[in-house]
Order: sequence, then structure tokens, then C-alpha cells
Amino acid sequence: MSSRTSARRTTLPAAAAGTTIAILAVLVLAADQFTKYLALENLPEKQAVPVLGDALQLFLTFNPGAAFSLGEGVTWVFTLVLMAAALVIVFLAVSRVRTRSWSIVLGLLLGGILGNLTDRLLRPPGFLTGHVVDFIHTPWLWLGFPSAIYNVADMFIVTMMISVALLVLLGIRFDGSREKDDTEQAPAATADPDSAP
Repeated sequence: MSSRTSARRTTLPAAAAGTTIAILAVLVLAADQFTKYLALENLPEKQAVPVLGDALQLFLTFNPGAAFSLGEGVTWVFTLVLMAAALVIVFLAVSRVRTRSWSIVLGLLLGGILGNLTDRLLRPPGFLTGHVVDFIHTPWLWLGFPSAIYNVADMFIVTMMISVALLVLLGIRFDGSREKDDTEQAPAATADPDSAP
């Protein structure tokens, strides 16, 4: 079986890829907002609640900036970045993505982006400048660096960005083809069939 045939067999119809992305995005968004609701209803603000000693704590806080509370004075910028990222993923879902791997990764990533974007748009102090609800604290994870407090959306954003990097490094394109297929086919295309003994 040729690599081109193999690539075709791993592709999805446009509707299936788009539906996969949409369903996963909605599930992640729902999980993120539900856990934030539980945190707001049950956790005291800025007080550590041990779950597994120092390994896992719950610590409710509100983040106006990016990771490590950077850029607190320009919250609206992060909101616009999240909007742009969400629109790019939707565009790719509609026009380019035809593989299960990219559909899963982009669906989970979109859900994480929408989770934090919802906070930016709907939570105090106001539209575009809302503070993101963070409540998960794992001090050991940061290896001596200032520890961050995060949420479910952040977990999906970080892990799926790593997954995007891996798919790119593996040369897997949105349509299911691989970069290595091109390099394997190029010598065969340029070879002279009359040169064979």
C-alpha cells in the first residue's frame, strides 16, 4: 500500500472533523466552567486548601493577566488574542483539518481557549477585562520557579499546544499527508525509467 493511499485512509470527511472539534470544545468548556463554579461556591479566596499535602492544593484567585499574572494592566489584549486564536481554529476546522489527530488536538485546545475567553468576556470587572478564575496549585510542578495557579482550561491549552508542536515535528499536515511522503516521492518522480538496466 502506498503512502498516498495510507494518508487517504486516515483522513476524515470535513463534517466529521468539524463535528469532532465542536464536541470536544464544548465538553472542555463545560468542564472548565463547571469546575470554576464549584471553586467559586466552595473555596475561600486566597487561602490554601490542601488536597494532597503540598503536592496538590486548591487556592482560589482571580487573574487579570496572562501566566504568572503578567500583563495585568492590559487584560483586553489577552482577550483579543484569545478571540483571534479561537477564530483561527474555527477557520482551520472548516477549511483544512481532515485528520483525527488534528481534530482532537484542536478541539481540546479550542475548548481551553473558550473557557478562559468566557471569563474575560463575562466576569468582573467587565466585558473584555474580566479576571480568569484560577484555583489549582501544584507547587512541585514549577521546579523552583515562581509557582502558578491555574484552571482546567489552562491545562488543556498547555498540553494541546505541546501536542500541536509534536504534530508539526512529526510532519503531519491538516489534510493527513506527511512531509516525509513528499521527500520519498520526489526521487521516484525525478528518476528516469529508461535508465534501468
